[in-house]
Amino acid sequence: MPYIRESVVVTVGADGTPHIAPLGVIERPPHLILAPFRPSRTLDNLERHPAATVNYVDDVRIIAGCVTGRRRAWPVVPAERIAGFRLADALAHSELEIVGVEPDDLRPRFRGREVHRAVHRPFLGFNRARHAVIEGAILISRLHLLPRAQIEAEFRRLAVLVDKTAGEAEREAWSWLEEALAAAPEEAPQPR
Repeated sequence: MPYIRESVVVTVGADGTPHIAPLGVIERPPHLILAPFRPSRTLDNLERHPAATVNYVDDVRIIAGCVTGRRRAWPVVPAERIAGFRLADALAHSELEIVGVEPDDLRPRFRGREVHRAVHRPFLGFNRARHAVIEGAILISRLHLLPRAQIEAEFRRLAVLVDKTAGEAEREAWSWLEEALAAAPEEAPQPR
């Protein structure tokens, strides 16, 4: 199994604006692999503009916000070595040039060569609630793939971690995920 880093990827849209999306980035040295699902704006952007930043964040509201449609104007700044953007509040980021694509009908894999890496502020430790929010966001993004009962059971388990260890930001992010789950249809559409 590959090593996957949960991160936030910023690509450049056709109009030159940043597009922010959570994405598990696969480590396959010497490359970082971006594998967005088809269809997606991230995939379209990578095909048009073969560069991206991989942003490592500790504010899980960015991830929960993206998967629940709460796409706030998360601040970005210009990247240093690629034509693109990075999250202003990232703990660290990597800038990638896409050097190859492995075609796939569902999830093409874009091989990224890291051309720059920077650390912006320290990582101050793990928090179980943040991890729970990330897992919850992944589950919300899979509502069309997984049985509803399985997702609800996982949410109950993850809610305990949020209740025990969350700060204000994690509680806000978790509430967005709970609202998204409650609003989702009971019967998930079948995957194509």
